[in-house]
Amino acid sequence: MSDTAAPPVTRVLVITVSDRAVSGAREDRSGPLLVDLFTAADYDVTGPRLVTDGVDPVSAGIQVGIDEGFGLIVTSGGTGVSPRDFTPEATRRFVTRELVGVAEHLRREGTRHTPLAALSRGIVGVADSTDPDGVGTLLVNLPGSVKGVEQSMEALMPLLPHLLSQVIGWDH
Repeated sequence: MSDTAAPPVTRVLVITVSDRAVSGAREDRSGPLLVDLFTAADYDVTGPRLVTDGVDPVSAGIQVGIDEGFGLIVTSGGTGVSPRDFTPEATRRFVTRELVGVAEHLRREGTRHTPLAALSRGIVGVADSTDPDGVGTLLVNLPGSVKGVEQSMEALMPLLPHLLSQVIGWDH
């Protein structure tokens, strides 16, 4: 890549993890909010795709997103400690390089608004491509609440341009 060309547009996939939203018992509000926030920031965004809680359904949703070539996959929900919250465990299956500092930054910024943000177990990391010519996928777990999404995105959005340029190898 030349130093003067703009980095390629990163395609974003939003996945909402919620048994209740999938069953229709609750409206998904966090997924559409994420789509709106990414759209307003001029990202090419798809979703939200709904999946049930649990390691296997979340893993399947992430795998499909990676296979479809999304450069950023953001999940909302399943990051707490209730019995079916396994989004971080599902995500960790794909992470080759965890970005602990980014996840801690999101929690730290969230605790400025509520101490409950410290309960989020969400992770952030890169799923490196197995293709030598391919690029990785940035994976980000966010809480399932609207407030949690708003606060997390406020902290994450300024980091994304530089972070995504590094993931695609633009920075090197």
